Amino acid sequence: MMSSLTNRRFVSLLSIPLLAAQVSFSKPLDRTQATINGESILESEFQKAIQPALEAFQKSAPSVEQTPERVMEIKKRIGYIPEQAALYDVLTPLEFLEFIGSLYSISKADVQRKSMELLRLFELQNQAENRMNSFSKGMKQKVLLISGLLHNPEIIFLDEPLSGLDANAVILVKEILQQLKQAGKTIFYSSHIMDVVEKISDRIVIINKGEVIADGTFESLKNSAHQGSLENIFTSLTGNDEQKSTAGAFIDVLKNG
Repeated sequence: MMSSLTNRRFVSLLSIPLLAAQVSFSKPLDRTQATINGESILESEFQKAIQPALEAFQKSAPSVEQTPERVMEIKKRIGYIPEQAALYDVLTPLEFLEFIGSLYSISKADVQRKSMELLRLFELQNQAENRMNSFSKGMKQKVLLISGLLHNPEIIFLDEPLSGLDANAVILVKEILQQLKQAGKTIFYSSHIMDVVEKISDRIVIINKGEVIADGTFESLKNSAHQGSLENIFTSLTGNDEQKSTAGAFIDVLKNG
């Protein structure tokens, strides 16, 4: 049983028509599982899956039903980085991060100090005073990542966090996620990129149409499915192996069109 949210864990959700979800814990996995199916969330299954983790979190946190201050204490422990977010790109990165910091009651001096250092680590220090409406997608994504982690949350939700990033930034973010996990953070990671999940995951659950069809480490899944990569394992277990023929038909249309 998972007694608190101080144990290390990593939850990765692959947002594809048939969901693959990865969870790594220092405690048994059956305390937290999740199902998301593309754009639609299987609400009852998802709620049942994460309820134990939520209960553990609530036990270690103030009641959210009493005062606005206690509600804010809960919010401070959660970070969210969506795939597409309102970045207020008429602001500069520093202005935007100061705004985000104010939502979490972080002092302006602390926000400025942390923001400038985090921007430097993402090689954006020279852009700190420039409006973001001229930024590339990758530059905006870096600012978005910083904004979701600025307050050092305990629970982190990431939806396609590598979107638009250059190769070096991808490597950096993957290492950040590893170290956040080692620091005891709870991370929900949603992505279409299975090879990334394969490399950073400790335990994997594959869900097909709301049913768990595989549960274990990558090595154990590979051995049971007799396949090399997570992508091949997923295809083998879900029986959705028509991609090659569909791709061939696509090429045929290009050639004959």
